[in-house]
Amino acid sequence: MDSPLIIYMGPRLAEPFLTSLVGVTLLLNSLLLLTRAKLHVLIHATVQKIVFQKTGKKPRAVGVIFKDENGKQHKAFLAKRRRSEIIVSCGALGSPQLLLLSGIGPKADLKELNISVLLDNEFVGKGMSDNPMNTVFVPTNTSVEQSLIQTVGITKLGVYIEASSGFGQSMDSIQCNHGIVSAEIGQLSTVPPKQRTQEAIRSYIKSKRDLPYEAFMGGFILEKIASPMSTGQLSLINTNVDDNPSVTFNYFSHPFDLQRCVDGIRMAEKIVNSKHFTNFTQFDKQTLDKLLNMSVKANVNLIPKHTNDTKSLEQFCRDTVITIWHYHGGCHVGKVVSSDFKVLGVHRLRVIDGSTFSESPGTNPQATVMMMGRYMGVKILRERLGRAAGL
Repeated sequence: MDSPLIIYMGPRLAEPFLTSLVGVTLLLNSLLLLTRAKLHVLIHATVQKIVFQKTGKKPRAVGVIFKDENGKQHKAFLAKRRRSEIIVSCGALGSPQLLLLSGIGPKADLKELNISVLLDNEFVGKGMSDNPMNTVFVPTNTSVEQSLIQTVGITKLGVYIEASSGFGQSMDSIQCNHGIVSAEIGQLSTVPPKQRTQEAIRSYIKSKRDLPYEAFMGGFILEKIASPMSTGQLSLINTNVDDNPSVTFNYFSHPFDLQRCVDGIRMAEKIVNSKHFTNFTQFDKQTLDKLLNMSVKANVNLIPKHTNDTKSLEQFCRDTVITIWHYHGGCHVGKVVSSDFKVLGVHRLRVIDGSTFSESPGTNPQATVMMMGRYMGVKILRERLGRAAGL
């Protein structure tokens, strides 16, 4: 194929579609800016594996095997040009999954699934991270203006304090399925893989009937940990690309992350007990225990709750953790890819997305991924065209 081809392997485990796709779009825009090449986009196609030629000293990526919306298999091959290459941008969950399906990863894990080992790399799928968030509900006696999540401060320990308000909902709305923002879909990563069962989801849906309506009448104080030290891993459960891999993030497994969460909850307590805040909420000496109890009952994830959640802030952090989908890691620079995002040990293959990040910003990562796509697009253009790139 002479013209560029992009086959998007969509988001996994409720991984946001927009972040990955926007980064890919900016990367391609940069590459196509001066080449004026025609672009073929197959939006209902799924890459199953990368095809390699093994005749040289290092395996060389030459194409991909993919299936269309009808399940029919196809192959797409690189043009026979010196600088032709495949760029993987499947996101923090999709990119390590695709490398593993293509035979790049821990040798023992690949052999267990009868995947032919192309390159033994123990680091593929390792060091998976997510920025954990916890929420304190603050009900008000008066209506408040609706606002999306906004960062209002950062503590000395690097905890992001954020706020949102005005999400009062009817009982019908609280109990219905809101897609990715519903815990039964969007918060699956907060429980271990073996607990992500249909039975657990049905139990959660049933418990929605008891959600306190007043918890959604007001606002939220949120605290989020940036650059967590707790990490997990990603591994395949089978060789079917349509099945989510097994992913763990091990939230708060590192004591410093837990310490920072407690620091954030205590900051929320100071805010709630401040004079201006109590005047606004019209509560007299609002106690943290009361708010934490309400937050626990709001049941924002599938994690079983404990009776001492409000007596131990550490337990509260563990039991009420939620994700806001800042997944990153699995294809780290220096371990899986080089500094220019070329996959180590093979030719003509790059990974350019959040899977290469060792840290994700405390705020939304979209801008970071967008800048990464733009930067690498321009860099590749300069490498290929030199001064003719005009950049």
